[in-house]
Amino acid sequence: MAAANRSSWQPDAFLLLGMAGLEDLHAWLSIPFCLMYLVALLSNLLLLFVIVMERSLHQPMYLFLAMLAGADLVLSSSTVPKALSIFWSLSKEMSFHACLAQMFFTHVSFIAESTILLAMAFDRYVAICNPLRYAAVFTHSAIAKIGLAAIARSFCVMLPTIFLLQRLPFCGHRVMPHTYCEHMGIARLACADISANVWYGLATTLLCPGVDVVLIGASYALILRAVFRLSSKEAQAKAVGTCSSHVCVILMFYTPAFFSFFTLRFGHNVPHHIHIFLANLYVLLPPALNPIIYTVKNKLVREKVSQILL
Repeated sequence: MAAANRSSWQPDAFLLLGMAGLEDLHAWLSIPFCLMYLVALLSNLLLLFVIVMERSLHQPMYLFLAMLAGADLVLSSSTVPKALSIFWSLSKEMSFHACLAQMFFTHVSFIAESTILLAMAFDRYVAICNPLRYAAVFTHSAIAKIGLAAIARSFCVMLPTIFLLQRLPFCGHRVMPHTYCEHMGIARLACADISANVWYGLATTLLCPGVDVVLIGASYALILRAVFRLSSKEAQAKAVGTCSSHVCVILMFYTPAFFSFFTLRFGHNVPHHIHIFLANLYVLLPPALNPIIYTVKNKLVREKVSQILL
């Protein structure tokens, strides 16, 4: 009787269906997923190795880039291996606590990456708008504190979701039409009121990534104003060039994430497999392309990577 009560309150395991409605395409979908994950894994590890080993890259901009690579590795590795396991029909089950752990680290790495992108925008703002104070503002001690703040912020934001989910009864509901566990995906299986989960999820999205986007936008508005005041066209082009890669990464990171978030809550007419595809896009595409964009756009990083590869 006690075991039955426990299973009605929390399932022993969830059954993840993957791309619900596209099961016949799972084998084909696994190919781009696997290739992009390998690219994300190898390119971010290579970038981390280059930045750690090359003393000339121990500068604020590159240290932030190393933090971004670390967050990308956690974000993609928290989700993609399980998605591939589902696509290849190796294992579709995930225990309740493993599901919570996956949800926690996926969202923690996302919020940490958003915080790092905000710090990188501020880095570019100070470098272009107030270059004489750059060395005094971005000391190694300050960068370490920013990294710790990013981790602490994401842990503090996501820790309550563990307790919000553990309090819910699931009444035997265990089938999840998704490739990985995420907060609202788990909460929607509960047979109880999930208003607290809905409102907390909305509040954390608007107050964390939402505020970050506003502050990043303000930073780049001030940067553009300063750039267009420069008298030299060459100086303008150089300043824009230093920011272009960061802007590309920001757009690529936030666009699918926010689109996925708002279509999940308000886009009831959007097919469910589109929701799942977008949810996978923002945990796979940025980790795969971020290191490539920064390597191509940054001459010093490109040279150091070329030395190692060639």
